Amino acid sequence: MAAPQGCTGQAAACLVTPVVWARRTAAHLRSAVVGRLGGQNGLMRVLPVWSRVRRWVPAVVIALAALVDVLTPRAVSSAPLLAVAPVAAVSLLTPWGIVGIGVAAMAVQTGLAFVDGTYNWQGDAAVQITLAAVTVLAVGLNRSLRSQHVSANRARYAAEVAQRAVLPTPPSRLGDLRIAARYVPAEDMALIGGDLYVMQETPYGVRAMVGDVRGKGLSAVTAVSVDIGVFRYAADHEADLPALVDCMEEALLRESQRREGLDATEGFTTALIVEFSDDLSQVRIVNRGHPAPLLLYTDGRARALAPAEEAPPLGIASLGSWTSPVETHTFPPGAMLLCFTDGVTEARDPTGAFYDPAERVPRMTQSYMRQTGHFPDPSTVLDLLAHDVSRHSGGAPQDDQALLALHRPLPVQDLLARRL
Repeated sequence: MAAPQGCTGQAAACLVTPVVWARRTAAHLRSAVVGRLGGQNGLMRVLPVWSRVRRWVPAVVIALAALVDVLTPRAVSSAPLLAVAPVAAVSLLTPWGIVGIGVAAMAVQTGLAFVDGTYNWQGDAAVQITLAAVTVLAVGLNRSLRSQHVSANRARYAAEVAQRAVLPTPPSRLGDLRIAARYVPAEDMALIGGDLYVMQETPYGVRAMVGDVRGKGLSAVTAVSVDIGVFRYAADHEADLPALVDCMEEALLRESQRREGLDATEGFTTALIVEFSDDLSQVRIVNRGHPAPLLLYTDGRARALAPAEEAPPLGIASLGSWTSPVETHTFPPGAMLLCFTDGVTEARDPTGAFYDPAERVPRMTQSYMRQTGHFPDPSTVLDLLAHDVSRHSGGAPQDDQALLALHRPLPVQDLLARRL
């Protein structure tokens, strides 16, 4: 195998054209595979198989280089392809594994040159030095990636601790009310952001809040902790929801005075505050600029509980005063209140269409009921919703999502009658 001597314009075109063709073919194949597998979620089922075979990619690259050398004229060198093997091993193998791939690539290059009868110690020595240098570079990149991976794991652990401290998981049951909650972060390493949920059993009934703080990062996390702390205190001490909201307004106003920049003038929280009657027959709601919750019925139908009178988010009392209208809705046995943040309602598909919970949630719920013969529990509904939003947006969440499902179970006799 001769050392590379450069290429003419025609030869370069011959090399570029296959690359372009390969890229286009790969894109078409990916689309076909994703479609055949049922979208991104079907593709995710293939990933464990890929994780098992990907370690062989560098060896396959070396074998491919040898095949190219055998099938092409002597003037064509596959040395550049051999140099790809150590680079391909950077994120797949250990440092010693990368060294092994580099040594194997150098041995294959020398062997092929001898077989072809084109060995030239000057030209091939340059190729060997190049392959050795690429291998050393690949080992350095591998160590850098491993260091970043360790740092990322530490950050993830810190985020998990912060999540448990700031946003604890609600109990699965308060009285007869069944509860499930999910936090779906938009970024893998940011397990908690500006979305929040909180549940509390109070002297005035079970109360809950789902909210979304303006902004990102530590300032949003700080605001979340303030919102949750104030809600927990006010929920136990204020007899009605408007008084509870006024208490939160005062606390958020004081908090904004301690901030700087936009957080001081434009900090706010959209909030949905919910209160259940003692017998769970009614639910009272105050909506302050938040997406309307859905009321799911036992037959899979859903109704959006949009407020009759709009009210602005919490935390902007300095701009004026607003009332907090309380709306009361019947909460029949078997019904479920589904609350979420704008990470759900503002998720877009590739065409730019927003996700519509009032349309899609009944469809997915009824599909589940046809398959299983029963109404899904709160945890299952949240799993279905997160999955459906991900499928709509084509992958990773575009914004944080806080999900809360509150279910009033059917009486035992009704459950037995349905099963019979």
